This record gives sequence, structure tokens and C-alpha cells, in this order.
Amino acid sequence: MDPQWIQSIVEQVIQQLEQKDPAPKPKGIPIAVSARHVHLSEQHVAALFGPSYKLTKRSDLSQPNQFAAEETVTLAGPKGTIERVRILGPSRKLTQVEISQTDAFKLGVKPPIRQSGDIKGSAPITIIGPKGSIYLPEGLIIAQAHIHMAPSDAEHFNVQDGQIVQVAADTERPMTFGRVLVRVSPSYRLEMHIDTDEGNAAFIQKGQIGELIVDGKPVGCSSSATSSSPVPMNSSEPAQPLKQAAVFEGKLLSQHDIKNSSEPIIRIHRKTIVTPLAKDTARDLGKKIEVIEA
Repeated sequence: MDPQWIQSIVEQVIQQLEQKDPAPKPKGIPIAVSARHVHLSEQHVAALFGPSYKLTKRSDLSQPNQFAAEETVTLAGPKGTIERVRILGPSRKLTQVEISQTDAFKLGVKPPIRQSGDIKGSAPITIIGPKGSIYLPEGLIIAQAHIHMAPSDAEHFNVQDGQIVQVAADTERPMTFGRVLVRVSPSYRLEMHIDTDEGNAAFIQKGQIGELIVDGKPVGCSSSATSSSPVPMNSSEPAQPLKQAAVFEGKLLSQHDIKNSSEPIIRIHRKTIVTPLAKDTARDLGKKIEVIEA
């Protein structure tokens, strides 16, 4: 066989392998509920479990290189204790304990809402392990709701590290989380973290996706979140106004509103914001969204 011909085939195969479809851009933010947990320094691992002790991995976490350890500890406060609190690894430079407000009531403590790592002046707590105990004069916090993002995610959503945004969760009890902190790092995987109180209040389920809202407008999809003209959700049929239909009076039309509406055409005001998931749901259900002038 002609070596040049073989080389040409090899080059074509390599080009085809390299021309993979790019990963789809996320439309929303995966939401995860983070239960109470402890991050320990190596010094405090030794104090609680013995000299030269190494944490044992129990399971990997969603964030790369992070894991839940087999080991647990007891938290003790002025009014009570909480046992079997999971340790997350690997070890950190500083020990930090993250709990919910409900946990704080049980322990009798008053932790501030803080970004992870910001423990200066935070609440004290006692941690008890099988080989000893430690008293932290500071280090107990309620973690501020936050979103982990890789730089590519931040570029896609047009946000930056340290920015404060909102995230709308369309559940049985729809809720919009405010003052959500964006955290950007190459080592992060896209995911929003909230505590158990927040998760329970919003009926968050496994696999829940939230809609990112920046400056009052949903972002994260190719189409505009608002429209100045009727928005047909089925391109095969022109939008036909339904004069008998009631006008939706809310400021934000969500997926939940689309699902609960019995109308084939949903009429909204020009200033009403239509979320990306609402548009997708309307399209799937064969409904139309019509913008009215008044």
C-alpha cells in the first residue's frame, strides 16, 4: 500500500477524533444541600484521633479532590451536643465547622453567616473525638449560599468571582435564594451549595436545577429572558391571542406557573420576565406565551 495514502488516512482519522462536539452549555445551576460538617487542620486531626492519624475516604464529593471521611466527631455547645458530624477531607490549614441555624439553636450558639474560610471573629465551638477534644475560640459559621463555578461557567453566565446573584428554585414550594455568592476557580465544578434549613424550606430534591438571576434577569440560555413581542412556543403554528384568557400579573413567569396554568395561551405584560425553564416547559407542553401592550 502507498505509505503516503496511509498517512493521509491516519491524519483524517486524527482530525475526526479531535473534532468532538463541545460540551453543552448549562442552562441552570445544579443545587445541592450541604449537611453540617467539619473541616480539620492536620494538627486537630491528630488531637482528636491520635498522632499521625490519616482520614479515611468514605466517598467522593461533587467538587474535585474533596471527600467525605469515615470519621465523625461530636459538637458541643452551651445547651447541647450533636453527634456523628461528618468530617470532610482533605485536611485544611484552619479548622472550620459549618452548621445550620437549627443546629445552632440546639447547641446554644450564635454563628454568623460567612463565606467558607472567613472565620475571623466567628463563634466558638468544642469538637470531641475518640482520642481527645479541642476548643475553638472561633471557627463556627453558617455558610453563605454560594455557587462553585469553573472559569468557563463564569464566562458562560457572564458573572465573576465574588459577585452576588440570585437563584430561583422551581419546586413544590418555589423559592428564590438571594445574596448567593459566586466562587470561581479552575478546580471547581458547577454547583450551588445551601444548608439543610434552606433546602428544607424550598423542598429541594436531588437533581434540582435552579435558574441564575443577575440584576433581576434570568441568564444562562441563548434566548432572551424577556421579550417585547409575542413568543410562539410552537414554530409550526402562529401565536393566536386568546382574548378570554386571564393576564398573568406576576413579575416573573416561572416553570411552576406554566405547569399550573390550564390555558393554552398565557398572556403576560411586556415587563414580565420569562425564565428559560418556563419557555422550555411551555414548548414541551405545546403552550404559547403572548405579550400584551397594556
